[in-house]
Amino acid sequence: MRYDLVIFDNDGVLVDSEPLSNRLLADYLTELGYPTTVEESYRDFMGAAAHTIHEVIAARYDGARLPDGFDEDFHARVFAAFEERLTPVPGAAELVKRVQESGVRYCVASSAHHAWIRAALSVTGLSGFFTEEQLFSAQDVGRGKPAPDLFLHAARTMGVPPERCAVLEDSPLGVAAARAAGMDVYGYTALTPRQRLADATALYGDTAQAATLLGLPG
Repeated sequence: MRYDLVIFDNDGVLVDSEPLSNRLLADYLTELGYPTTVEESYRDFMGAAAHTIHEVIAARYDGARLPDGFDEDFHARVFAAFEERLTPVPGAAELVKRVQESGVRYCVASSAHHAWIRAALSVTGLSGFFTEEQLFSAQDVGRGKPAPDLFLHAARTMGVPPERCAVLEDSPLGVAAARAAGMDVYGYTALTPRQRLADATALYGDTAQAATLLGLPG
């Protein structure tokens, strides 16, 4: 099937930020007295909006509140790590370029804040593929994945009905959000076990497979 809009998740699909951010998040929460492993961070927070961290800690620790400025401090740690170590997902630039050259519209829809998205794309050299009008954040809609709001907002803004959209995702929350939005979704299995992405339309292990699933010309 040829789609009218390809929606890229950012973290883990375009930029290889998940190992960095989840290690930093686990360390920061542990430092604050909420012991968290990297594996737990992946399980609980991968693909989630920032408010989810606060909600999980409150639920797990009898209403505990993270300190004022937590989000800003965490983002500062992440952005510093991005500058030093962030790389694009292998083949991401080539995939976006193929979508661009095919004439299909495309955008990013991420649970992360706009500043996070811009920083990640800039450091990895991918920012040239996207205008500001092609970047959508959970900030824009008030709640993140697994709610469908973000994907529906992106499709509506880009002028494409949900059934003509394809989403590339690497988290169970993202797959659930795309499904709830009525969109096809392709799950990237580089970091997430295949069984956790089983609700996706199909799975892919590299960007060449993604191009085939999207029906892009060779």
